[in-house]
Amino acid sequence: MAEDELVLDDNEIALVLFGDNDRNLRALEQETGVRVSSRGNRVRLNGAALERKVARRVLQDLYEMATSGMQIDERDVRSATHMASEGLAPAGQAIVEGEVIEVGRRKRIVPRTRTQRVYLRAIRDQDLTFGLGPAGTGKTYLAVAMAVQALRRREVARIVLTRPAVEAGERLGFLPGTFQDKIDPYLRPLTDALHEMMEPDEVRLRMERGSIEVAPLAYMRGRTLNDAFIILDEAQNTTIEQMRMFLTRLGFDSKAVIDGDITQTDLPRGANSGLVHACGILESVPGIAMVRFDEKDVVRHPLVQEIIRAYERSDDADGRD
Repeated sequence: MAEDELVLDDNEIALVLFGDNDRNLRALEQETGVRVSSRGNRVRLNGAALERKVARRVLQDLYEMATSGMQIDERDVRSATHMASEGLAPAGQAIVEGEVIEVGRRKRIVPRTRTQRVYLRAIRDQDLTFGLGPAGTGKTYLAVAMAVQALRRREVARIVLTRPAVEAGERLGFLPGTFQDKIDPYLRPLTDALHEMMEPDEVRLRMERGSIEVAPLAYMRGRTLNDAFIILDEAQNTTIEQMRMFLTRLGFDSKAVIDGDITQTDLPRGANSGLVHACGILESVPGIAMVRFDEKDVVRHPLVQEIIRAYERSDDADGRD
């Protein structure tokens, strides 16, 4: 086994890269099989040549991310290792090429996978983008980040976030409280993403002034949305009629993103998904982008990738699409 040494320019940034008690370096060891040790701003890599090359690239990539002001954790190590192993463009390259979402003075969001970079480019370049794939791939989070950035830059006058109010396989029955109390659980993933990128007071004020709107899909009927960034989340739970209604709401100087996972439809048995139907008839329409994520793009707990693969194998064995 040979040894490589990597010297980092900035000691403070090196500490961010290493993590508390070198947690990130231990994660890198687990992912690559390379023994990693540090002293000051120097990192030593012991292992086979190919694995050392991957580990070195991961460290360089994560160092670029830390230099940009990002905090690094074990999820970033896993994601960067996967990308380096597959020979994909690193997240650090996304920073160099300006593919960073600015959602605040001190808040920057960087795409973690190649597909996430493709997705952000599609949103930037096209008026209508479909993000298709499993949960945990960042579809909604990145779309909301792009919307917040567009609003802060005054590229749009408002953000409209919507999703169908469909129960996920269980009957919740009568919910107490006001109408807003009743619909809040359905819209929570969207508001959670907003609150990660903006201060609560700013979100509240913008909602009161109408520059941010979070509402069930039914509220989109009869409207024309001009000068807006519109996100339809959980689109697999739309009917064909609802999807058609939503698509025809797009007004002048507006941009729309439609996200969903066609493997997790909660519609009643026998109902056709509007997302599946739309993808089938709009695939070749100019000005529309369709970006497909898979389990490799999952940035949640590593077990989520294995769970998705297991269900896909089960579906294939059962002959389901």
